[in-house]
Amino acid sequence: MAGAWRTAARPKNAHQSQLLRLLRDDGPRSRAELGDVLRMSRSELAADIDRLIALGLVEPAAARGGRRIVRLSPSLRFVGIDIGATSIDVAVTSGDLEILGHRALPYDVRHGPRAVLETALEMLGKLRSEGVASEIHGAGIGVPGPVSFCDGKAVAPPIMPGWCGFPIRETMSQELGCPVLVDNDVNVMALGELTAGLARSNDFLFVKIGTGIGCGIVVGGSVYRGRSGCAGDIGHIRVDDSGPLCACGHTGCLEAYFGGAALARDATAAARADRSRFLAERLAANGELTAADVTDAVAAGDATAVRMVREGGRHVGRVLADLVIFFNPGLVVIAGGVAGLGHTLLAEIRGVVHRRSPAPATANLPIVLSELGDAAGVIGGARLISDHVFSSGSRGWT
Repeated sequence: MAGAWRTAARPKNAHQSQLLRLLRDDGPRSRAELGDVLRMSRSELAADIDRLIALGLVEPAAARGGRRIVRLSPSLRFVGIDIGATSIDVAVTSGDLEILGHRALPYDVRHGPRAVLETALEMLGKLRSEGVASEIHGAGIGVPGPVSFCDGKAVAPPIMPGWCGFPIRETMSQELGCPVLVDNDVNVMALGELTAGLARSNDFLFVKIGTGIGCGIVVGGSVYRGRSGCAGDIGHIRVDDSGPLCACGHTGCLEAYFGGAALARDATAAARADRSRFLAERLAANGELTAADVTDAVAAGDATAVRMVREGGRHVGRVLADLVIFFNPGLVVIAGGVAGLGHTLLAEIRGVVHRRSPAPATANLPIVLSELGDAAGVIGGARLISDHVFSSGSRGWT
């Protein structure tokens, strides 16, 4: 599986790093345009471009209107791996983060790190066999739990038995032969939203409601992780001291009220109490219920399911209202499997946030559903590692 990686192939200074990111984010540019944006002399710019061409990171493109055009090398390849509680997504992107190949597979993170990572590598191997990548220049991985970003390891993740302290970054770097970074999956998805989604603000909250509930905090265009990588773990904010037991061991957490497992629990109770014909029939047919069954019930107009979603939305809205008052974001994006409940959920969250927050904090504050779906995590993973590879502080391996 190892891919070729030239440890010398990195920008030497901040101007070269800026140049690479500019070409990634804005596409091919003329030398004159690059010089104006970067405020560099023609000779300095020429020297930096020549070095990046020699490294194979950029190349001249066809002239446009007499102007000499520069673009990222079309051979650059990044990998995004999004490991969720119940699924794995793997994608290969170009240097400008366009997805060239994408595979998804249902898979339980509780199978442990070796099984999950081996499966992700097999999925990537199939993509590479389809011709989307020969060299790999870096991989970014998201996992559904707190991560020590500097160590590349999960830290006491509640729903990931066997993962605590496992050397994810080191293991995958050795397997792929390229730099690897690891982060919490919601942080990675927030980067995906910043790159290709609705995020037109550099200060926003990205809320994933799935098996767990987490929040990516983007400040000034960068993810804020906190001292130990636990920033944004809003699923474990307590909303009721006497509430149900959470996977983290505490009671009354937001996640215990409206995470995917909580929604399945409440749906099962409603079905057994005969409060919902739709859910009772689905339980009888399948033997168990999931959050997806609740989504289907809401779509069918089931009154019990709609009430469950509205109640969950009120809990999420109360927590988000406090965050909006504290952080004053320019945007809130809702995503994740439970977010598939759509506008029934979104309307409840919006209503609570606007009722409980002072007007200045919510004036012109969009609260929207992400439009990226499963692509958010893999694009974000590619963005995460490309930021690193394009950094003048990069040393090839992390």
